[in-house]
Parts: sequence; C-alpha cells; structure tokens
Amino acid sequence: MSETFEDARELIADLQRIVTPDGVQENYLLSAGGVDHWVYARGHDRANPVILFIHGGPASPLAPVSWQFQRPVEEYFTVVTYDQRAAGRTLHTVDPETIADTLTIAQYVADAIELAEQIRDRYGVEKLILLGHSWGTIIATQAALDRPDLFHAYVGIGQIVDGRANEELCFEYALAQAREHNHTEALEQLASIAPYPGDEPVTRERIIIARDWAQYRGGLSAYRDSSLYFFMAALLSPEYTVAEAQAMGEGNVFTLGRVLGEMLRVDFTSVHEFPIPVLMFLGRHDYTTPTAPVEAWFNAVKAPYKQAVWFEHSAHLAPWEEPGKFLVSLLAHLQR
Repeated sequence: MSETFEDARELIADLQRIVTPDGVQENYLLSAGGVDHWVYARGHDRANPVILFIHGGPASPLAPVSWQFQRPVEEYFTVVTYDQRAAGRTLHTVDPETIADTLTIAQYVADAIELAEQIRDRYGVEKLILLGHSWGTIIATQAALDRPDLFHAYVGIGQIVDGRANEELCFEYALAQAREHNHTEALEQLASIAPYPGDEPVTRERIIIARDWAQYRGGLSAYRDSSLYFFMAALLSPEYTVAEAQAMGEGNVFTLGRVLGEMLRVDFTSVHEFPIPVLMFLGRHDYTTPTAPVEAWFNAVKAPYKQAVWFEHSAHLAPWEEPGKFLVSLLAHLQR
C-alpha cells in the first residue's frame, strides 16, 4: 500500500481515538459456544447505555466499517459489536473446518445470548439495547424472543421477516428495473436464474445475480449503482489490518453456502407478540431486504412499545446513508 494510503489510515485512527476520561475503547476476545469471538467496544462515557450491535452478511463484520458513521453515536451510547463465528477476525481463532457443522442459526443465537450476558456483566448494566442489521436481524430477533430479560429494546435495520419473500421481491424489482431501462445484460443474467427463487436450489451464484442487479438500481444504497464506500471501507479501518480486511471475503464464502438454505426458511410471520419494545428502521428504497413483508408483520405484531421509522433517502444501509437521522432516531426512541 502506498504511503499516502497508510497516512490516511493513521489519520482515521487518530480521529477515532476515544480520549474522554471515562471513555471506552477496547478490543478483546470472549468465548461463546466454544469459539473465541473478537469483540469491539467504543463510547465516550461508561455511564451511557450499552448497545449490542449484531452485524449482517452473513460474515460481514461491522467493526471495520463502523468508523464511517458510528462516532457521533458513541457520544450517547457505548457501542459493542463482535465478529460472529467464522466471520472477520473470529474466523481464524479456531480451525474453521472444525466448526463448519456449527454454522446454524440456533448456534449464532446461542452465541449472541452468551456474549450478551458477558458484555452486560463487563459494563455493569442490567440490560443492553439490541440492534441487528440484515442477516444480524435474524439472530437478534430470535435472541430477543428467547431472552427478553437481557434487553431494554430491539432495533431492526434491514430486517428479515420472511426469507423467501425477500428473494422473490428482490428479483422482481431487479427484473422490473431491467425492463424499464431496457438493460440487455441484466435481462440476460436474470433470465438465467428465472424463475427465482423457484424450485431450484438457491446457490451463492444465483443469489448474487439477483442481488447485484437489484443493487445496481439503488437497492443497497439509494440512488447509487454501486456501494464502493461500504465495500472498501475496511481497507481504511483502524480495527483491521489491510490483510485482515482483504481476507473478509474468505469468511463470507465459508459461511454463506452453509447457512443459505436455513436463512431462506426464516419466517417470523407467526410471531404475533414481541416481548420488549421494538423499533424498525426501514430504508424506503431497500430491495436487499425489501420492506413490504416487514411492514405487514410490524403492523400486526403486539409489543410494549413499537415504532417504525422510515429513512426516505436510504436503501439497505441506513446508518451509512442517513447517519444524522440514525442518531436522532436512536435518541428519540431509546432515551424515552
């Protein structure tokens, strides 16, 4: 890497340093389900509420990309995230092949609960605020349902409620956009996987085609045909080395094929009552995890408190796309 590139990393690291006397800035290992997980905690004041933020993907860690939006949040909350089993830096805390058979939603949920208990004790709080993004909403939703005693509230960002409906809507959007713009390449590639998801296995290759063309029309980042700012952010991360950032795809490839079938079977529509306050942060243009199934479920579910917040200029990456609204919404609904 060029000297200028390294200089940029150093500047970001310096800007990100927590310098307040009662601040929190630490990375450490915690064991859950027999796997050492890398954990990252940041905040300006230990007295602030603690957020546990469960990342998406599968195997797309938050820690190396959160520097783009999270710093203002850290003035009001201590934010804790972790690299899930077989993801990011956690991938090689064990031999990945020895845990291949453990890559199940139930195990990810058990990991989250075990880590939540330890994080709660470490920071001396009775309950955590639980956030999930994309794939992480599957884990977080189930963790909240299983152990509501651990959490003040749950916030879903890019929520998954019905895995198969997500795929259908993603494909339909991509196809409609390709037809509207007479985009030959997109039409040919989408035709190659049709009907989608259909009765054929939903392979990594098929899901990537559907996602790529939906995202090309703003389904990942609103109004953008690409999201390089997100996918390349880890290369400037203060938390990861460049080599670790470049290796993130290894965890994704290792994980996705093992969890994809189960992910597509996810269906929370039978959940009619939620045990803790629940918020949905919905990107108006999200066609990575389309919002229609979420909105229908959320309108029907009962909870001690619930609120849907629409991010009108976001798709799937609301914290990155509208970071100001993200912070204001957290403050408005979680510091009641």
